[in-house]
Amino acid sequence: MFQAGVPMCLDPNAMEWAHAWMTHGPATDKTGFIYMLAGDTGASNTDPWATAKTADNHWVETGSHVMIVGAAAKTMARAGYQKTVDPDPTKPYLMWPSSPYEHLMIPVK
Repeated sequence: MFQAGVPMCLDPNAMEWAHAWMTHGPATDKTGFIYMLAGDTGASNTDPWATAKTADNHWVETGSHVMIVGAAAKTMARAGYQKTVDPDPTKPYLMWPSSPYEHLMIPVK
């Protein structure tokens, strides 16, 4: 998710969540927001630490989007958003479903 040269903006709660993810620590339940309005270059939707696309890691590229992390994402996930390893990134979906770091991806135009 955090890729060199790809701009993003994180609020303090999202920074705490990102630190937990990057250090393999326990994910926070604090609701946070991440903005990637320039889009991304893709990430595995099954392995939170994958750094390259492989045949089995369900790589997904999302254009401009906002992410919601923490407790709100888990609550929203139960509201019927896509929770598949191969989502349609033009519609809201859950990234890293069923992992401690699952979060909601919301495309924006």
